[in-house]
Amino acid sequence: MGQVEEAGVEWNRRTDHNPQIRGLHLAHTRTVHWTAPDGTPIQGLLATPPDWQPGQRIPLVVHVHGGPANLWPHRFQVGPAVWSQLLAAQGIAVLMPNPRGSTGWGVPFTEANLGDMGGRDWHDILAGADHCVELGIADPDRLGLGGWSYGGFITAWGVTQTDRFRAAVMGAGICHWRSFHGVTDIPTWDALFYRASPYEQGGVYDRFSAIHFADRVRTPTLILHGEQDSCVPVGQAYEFFRALKEHQVPTQLVVYPREGHGIQERRHQEDVLRRVADWFTKYLKV
Repeated sequence: MGQVEEAGVEWNRRTDHNPQIRGLHLAHTRTVHWTAPDGTPIQGLLATPPDWQPGQRIPLVVHVHGGPANLWPHRFQVGPAVWSQLLAAQGIAVLMPNPRGSTGWGVPFTEANLGDMGGRDWHDILAGADHCVELGIADPDRLGLGGWSYGGFITAWGVTQTDRFRAAVMGAGICHWRSFHGVTDIPTWDALFYRASPYEQGGVYDRFSAIHFADRVRTPTLILHGEQDSCVPVGQAYEFFRALKEHQVPTQLVVYPREGHGIQERRHQEDVLRRVADWFTKYLKV
């Protein structure tokens, strides 16, 4: 890559740290913009397979970042919790939304989901999937949903709120806010973000807990978690897995020994990526 001009901005390469990938056919990643149901402008990244042609509808996975005070930036997206290149190589487009609560657009935007995690930010994400359908890229009958940490929470929450997604991957996610609060090593985090008491019956801790709506789930869901996760303890994975099993939802649970909130051991990382690719290709009929 030499000099590139885009939207009036001149870009010049300054480094070349990974020359070994020059011969790889990588996904094309672009910025996309859409409007949330309440009129809020939302931005994200969209990765399409190297051989994708305009006008061709293909499966789409909506990959939600952790945080929620985080974002999908323009960088080489790799790692056990970053699946865009992996899935694009399987013929799947990947939307990486930056809904309200994300960083990069000022403090008011980052704080816009306080007291409402799983509310309007979830609708921002759904609107992004709709936008990809409207663009003629996503096949509306082959949509997937996944993420790690906060993305894992949104995945568990999302499959209880809609049956539009044909496959889901919940990585280190929260399904039951009150039980999470009781055992996590960051109990002040959820109380500050929800601005509520975890012990209020019928409050936001109940309203946004996927476990309470498990009878609605129809989406085949793969659950991945680290055994030694002290941030989101593995009990969250066991709870959601049992609920799905008891409601006859296709599901698998994989617990990685010695692992914390992030997957560090090389063979475990490879296993995560292999299972994610296999799950989505199976259920999205790639």
